[in-house]
Amino acid sequence: MNEANYTPLQRIEVLLVDDDEADIKLTCRALESDRIVNHIHMVHDGVEALEFLRREGTFVHAPRPDIIFLDLNMPRMDGRELLRELKTDDQFASIPVVILTTSDAEEDIDRSYAQHANSYITKPVDLKQFKKAIQAIEQYWFSVVKLPR
Repeated sequence: MNEANYTPLQRIEVLLVDDDEADIKLTCRALESDRIVNHIHMVHDGVEALEFLRREGTFVHAPRPDIIFLDLNMPRMDGRELLRELKTDDQFASIPVVILTTSDAEEDIDRSYAQHANSYITKPVDLKQFKKAIQAIEQYWFSVVKLPR
């Protein structure tokens, strides 16, 4: 999808896996776009994310996400465990996973890429920088890259 054949009403299914309500609100607000219809689904930990992806329980009608935004530090099943699960399961391995976390620890970065994360973004503390980071992710993943369907 390049700018030449980009359609203004393209629908992107986003699964946001994060337990911090303030970060969820900021991410959703930053993902608002005039050019792309982002349908954002939110879950609060890795257990809920797997239920969503497997269409279990209350998520029986959940769509397959085009991309997953994943925080690392969450209760029950954290993002590190979920990433490992996703990338070793043939059913979900092709879904791009963008790590979006407050951790800038080299160990987390290295481990995430070793487990086949597609991008690693440290959440900026400043609201303006956070919005710029999300818009850069959006521009790259939703306008430049061709996502698997």
